[in-house]
Amino acid sequence: MQASPPPLLPRPVRRLGAWCAVLLLVAGVVWVGVRLCAEFRTAVTPVLLALLGTALLGPFHRTLVRARLPRSLAAGLTCVAVLAVVGGAVYIVVAALVETGDQILASLKSAAKSVADHFGAAGTSLDDLASNGRDLLSRFGGTAASNVISGVSVVGQAVAMGVLALLLVFFFLRDSDKAADTLRSLAPGGTADTVEAMARRAFQAVEGFMRGTTLIALIDAVCITAGLLVLRVPGAVGLGALVFVGAYIPYLGAFLSGTISVLVALADRGFAIALWALGVVLAVQVLEGHVLQPAIQSRTVQMHPAVVMLAITAGASVAGILGMLLAVPLTAAAFGIVQELRDGRGGQQPPESTGGGESGENGGGGPEAPEPGA
Repeated sequence: MQASPPPLLPRPVRRLGAWCAVLLLVAGVVWVGVRLCAEFRTAVTPVLLALLGTALLGPFHRTLVRARLPRSLAAGLTCVAVLAVVGGAVYIVVAALVETGDQILASLKSAAKSVADHFGAAGTSLDDLASNGRDLLSRFGGTAASNVISGVSVVGQAVAMGVLALLLVFFFLRDSDKAADTLRSLAPGGTADTVEAMARRAFQAVEGFMRGTTLIALIDAVCITAGLLVLRVPGAVGLGALVFVGAYIPYLGAFLSGTISVLVALADRGFAIALWALGVVLAVQVLEGHVLQPAIQSRTVQMHPAVVMLAITAGASVAGILGMLLAVPLTAAAFGIVQELRDGRGGQQPPESTGGGESGENGGGGPEAPEPGA
């Protein structure tokens, strides 16, 4: 019997080639998925925003359901509460910005003038920049007008997507008890338990991220606003609102909002007050990094800061500011799926409590994490 010829390549090289082929296939699928989401962003964005809103509002909805309210009524009351809270917050923020917006802009202009006086070159004064801006406006006035029209259409599109996202939140909350059965019916044969377990872990990670980030953002905004009020920095409430919104973009949002606060203090109150404002911002950031993050988000998926920064950069390159907002929760969901696969519990049912209560491991309802016992 003639012996088979030896393989052309050694075994380690063949294994490396197989892994490279798998990685290329996965990268290709991810790239196609990202391009499809970008192409259909008007439909995909409301779904993603609705999932984030459902993750944040799930505990309140489950509380109403446990109070024996019908699921539809509980979902409707949750959406009404969201409209009331968000509408009130927007009114307060807009009123604060309108009242102190001129002061903030004047302070920022003064800070820019100081920086230009110290470091700027000839022809970079504010008057020169204004005259150059007028020349550009006269040359490209038609383009500016078309940009204004396109901006109005973008605002209308954003309002429509917001309304659609709110409606989807209602349906996701109302039908969250049916999500597990729907997933199991769509999963290929023999993979229903794995798909359900991964979906539960992914939604649990997003739910923990949204609740933890919102609480941390509120604490940061209150602390920085209090510090700026004590220092008598103009527009303290508006700057605090900016801190709250920026907290949903980890690291980068805190840096930008803190920088603006310090610049406003520098321009309006002088160098000494600016140092105190910088101390307040740094103290709040240290409190967040060493106390709030470990205490509040210790039970969620933990991600290295380098991974967070890469996710934000990738999200910004794909979808701008919206991509920056969505990048971290989506990455948290991906980490939750990977963690579920690594733990090897995909084929086991997560523990459930009796009597309609929710277990600590599961974290409760949502489109991918239906309420136990429902």
